[in-house]
Amino acid sequence: MARHSGGRGWYGKLVGAALGVTVLATGASVWTAQAGAAGGSAPQAAASAAPAVKPVDVSIAHASDKGARGVNITIDDGPDPVWTPQVLDVLREFGVKATFCMVGTQAQAHPDLVKQVVAAGHRLCDHSVSHDTAMDKNTQAYQSQQILDAERMITKASGGVRPMYYRAPGGAFTPYSRKVAADRGMRPLGWNVDTKDFERPGADAIVATVQRELSGGPTLLFHDAGGDRSQTVEALRRVLPWLKDQGYSFGFPVR
Repeated sequence: MARHSGGRGWYGKLVGAALGVTVLATGASVWTAQAGAAGGSAPQAAASAAPAVKPVDVSIAHASDKGARGVNITIDDGPDPVWTPQVLDVLREFGVKATFCMVGTQAQAHPDLVKQVVAAGHRLCDHSVSHDTAMDKNTQAYQSQQILDAERMITKASGGVRPMYYRAPGGAFTPYSRKVAADRGMRPLGWNVDTKDFERPGADAIVATVQRELSGGPTLLFHDAGGDRSQTVEALRRVLPWLKDQGYSFGFPVR
């Protein structure tokens, strides 16, 4: 997987204040959850109050639950009030379900959109609190905070539906972060086709990338936040029927 590192400055201003408030506000409850996920001992009261979570495979998923002719559409970095509704409209038009990898602060800011995603039958994925593509270089405590705070934020915004996957920003996985996520029932999620839509190369280029690289694997990476995503919307409008014409079925990443 390629590491995305450029063009992410829009998160800095948004997250700077929000992350500080979130961490301070959640304080003890977050670190209690971290201790449990990391294998430490948590207070009995906290453990008994939390719903049981079944751990999942710690390896990074790429395959589709639809098999060899399955394709997974994944949408990263939102939700966004301008672009997420347009992406949802296109998916609805073609009867396609997708996996939305949400940034915690975005989910917290737009809970109505998170609920719309869930109501439409799509799946949720934890994409960290602040989309730090260098989080693999940071401490284990920081990695836990980024994953577990985002899980909490997304679950609250959704009305109680938990994310089923964890995708590290820019592919910045570590063995530790994968275990933290998997222990919370979130399968680490990779991708096979990076459409480069974040760079806004034009809808033609995005479509061509999918057509050229699809043989390398079924999980396609798109974005619904971080700037003007009109090219992504147009590319999806063209890619989805093309995939159907090629005999592909749309599924979800394996769990």
